[in-house]
Amino acid sequence: MEGRTGLRWSATSDGQLALFDAQERVIGRGEYRGLEFVHVQARTIINRLAPTAPLPFRFTINAYRGCSHACTYCFARPTHEFLGLDPATDFDRVIVVKVNAVERLRAELAPKRWAGEPIAMGTNTDPYQAAEGKYRLTQGIVAVLAEAGNPFSILTKSTLVLRDLDLLADAARRTRVELCLSVGTLDDEVWRSTEPGTPRPAKRLEAVARLNEAGVACGVLVAPVLPGLSDDPSQLEAVVAAALDAGATSVSSVLLHLRPGVREHYLAWLGAERPDLVDRHQRLYARGAYATRAERDRVGAVVRAAVARHRAPTRARPGRGRGRFGPVT
Repeated sequence: MEGRTGLRWSATSDGQLALFDAQERVIGRGEYRGLEFVHVQARTIINRLAPTAPLPFRFTINAYRGCSHACTYCFARPTHEFLGLDPATDFDRVIVVKVNAVERLRAELAPKRWAGEPIAMGTNTDPYQAAEGKYRLTQGIVAVLAEAGNPFSILTKSTLVLRDLDLLADAARRTRVELCLSVGTLDDEVWRSTEPGTPRPAKRLEAVARLNEAGVACGVLVAPVLPGLSDDPSQLEAVVAAALDAGATSVSSVLLHLRPGVREHYLAWLGAERPDLVDRHQRLYARGAYATRAERDRVGAVVRAAVARHRAPTRARPGRGRGRFGPVT
């Protein structure tokens, strides 16, 4: 997370916590300063979603609750309320660690209990956040899924995923593996103010390239697109062009949505940082968590048009069709 000095703690690709300066230079290393880890024993680790859930997957794994990426807009913040914690102040620093996640997964994948359904990770909090450098639960989960030949997908904002590059490449040879890096903007100012605990967007795109070069299909999710901050057509086009230059197998977008709990936190932050945008958000989200259909359609059309312009017609694109994170480009 970033302080007033412009310095921020974030995980490096080798799984260590490092202090970065404004130029993204490592200037020190530490023991996860400012973070509190709460150990719990999970009774189950594979979550079954409701049949009515509007998502392209039915089963998920989340080894952590809370996230040190400290994204102002994170939809998972209200989950800390169930633990008696403050979603505004504790979500970023009190990380719940399901220390038996790997053992539970191995038990739950027993042939008599499991039919080999695809499993999604990164659907609630980031599986490669800073805590993963300490606990390596995602690494263990990937190893178990690969051993079982069970298909899986991962959504992350973290370059720490590169620590497991060889493991993921091996898994991709055994089963269907889909990765996606979330890159909502290339604007440094927007990135620093809204995602202070994440790696620089350009570094994430480098990870996209390295994963695809290693044979691990990796796309880009332009998300969330933030009204007034990262939704200008030129900003969206820049992300799409950079994603395709990095070899992304898919590019899709999601406009910011503001669930109860998240709405209050984000609008309070917006009122302090960009009060000129508050009225626009009140209009866009007047009817609930999702922006108006017209605005969602506008952003989606801009991204699809940018993909059509920048997509190389001869580029090999494995797994054509619809991926877990959007249409394959």
